Amino acid sequence: MKAFVHDHGNLKMTTIDDPKAGDGEVVVAIQTAGLNHRDLFIPNRRGNDASALVIGSDGAGIIESVGAGVEQICVGDEVVINPGLRWFENNVAPPQEFDILGMPDNGTFAEKIVLSAEQVEKKPVYLSWEEAGVLALSALTGYRAMFTKGELRKGETIFIPGAGSGVATYLILFAKHADARVIVTSRSQEKRNQALQLGADIALDTNSDWTEELKNETVDLVIESVGRATFNRSLSVLKKGGRMVTFGSSTEDTVDLNLREFFYGQYQLVGTTMGSREELREMLSFIERHSIHPVVDSTFTLDQTKAAMDHLEQGKQFGKVAIRIR
Repeated sequence: MKAFVHDHGNLKMTTIDDPKAGDGEVVVAIQTAGLNHRDLFIPNRRGNDASALVIGSDGAGIIESVGAGVEQICVGDEVVINPGLRWFENNVAPPQEFDILGMPDNGTFAEKIVLSAEQVEKKPVYLSWEEAGVLALSALTGYRAMFTKGELRKGETIFIPGAGSGVATYLILFAKHADARVIVTSRSQEKRNQALQLGADIALDTNSDWTEELKNETVDLVIESVGRATFNRSLSVLKKGGRMVTFGSSTEDTVDLNLREFFYGQYQLVGTTMGSREELREMLSFIERHSIHPVVDSTFTLDQTKAAMDHLEQGKQFGKVAIRIR
């Protein structure tokens, strides 16, 4: 079968053996996969000496075969792949055995994948394959950040720097369907307009004076994923006693924090990651209940995966980048 791999420092298309389902496993014929920033970082993390690995964490497809002992999933079922491996219960932090699909295990940028039957969920019937393929990782990250860790409540105001990322688009959609007020930022006028069309109430220029622009707003929750470039600016617009949830750092990881200002402000700072299977199932129920559609920026073919990665690295997308396998 065809697959896109990282092999001894190189990203390339190749042909590998078809996978076979062992006990408790399923083989998924992947229809679409979703590209994430994580996929861009993997080559540097693996180095030039590692042998071929299929990258990719997100995907959706059709069950082609099942191994012994699999009862809840049948051949022909349409499924979404859960990229969070071996994290089932909604705990305060993931278990030690938690990992993400696509490294060190083979990922979704291939025509087929074998994985535990516990790692697939029924695809929402109303979603297209492109929408289903880009769903799990970003939407689950946003869901846990907003509801499990951020405890967003009806009528609150949430501030989201960086409006164009895949997670940010899910955050906007989730917040609006939770009856919250949404403020976002972006350097791009086009992305600000797209965020407003998606449901954001205010879209600020990243280079504007956020404190001045929001002097008449009360921000209850900040969800921060940019890192050093925006962390303290985001904190400055948060109300006293407000909550900040952070799950990423697309700029530098290390930030300077004035502890005295922080503790006098009675702020709450919480870290988070992707999420558990329990939360994934809650998120799937949430999007089905509200008929939420993921925002798909663009779709590439499997042969165009490197071009898709270049597109994502340029940061011009609004929403998710899909890779059509079939």
